[in-house]
Amino acid sequence: MAGECADCARGVDHCHGALVVHDDGGVECTGPDCADVDPARHGMVMDCAGTLPGCCVARPVAVLVAS
Repeated sequence: MAGECADCARGVDHCHGALVVHDDGGVECTGPDCADVDPARHGMVMDCAGTLPGCCVARPVAVLVAS
């Protein structure tokens, strides 16, 4: 098949979607049928805060005040 990716041609378990890593450590894939979010299966892994504006909003930081 022309245009088939090399991993597909070799039968390597992989995903064509991008893995998105959230600030809270959660992950999700942009691939509609991805069933395994192991980073090793994804050719693209991205941090949502640095890549997707508004996805992971900066959380307020607790400030300790000495009394």
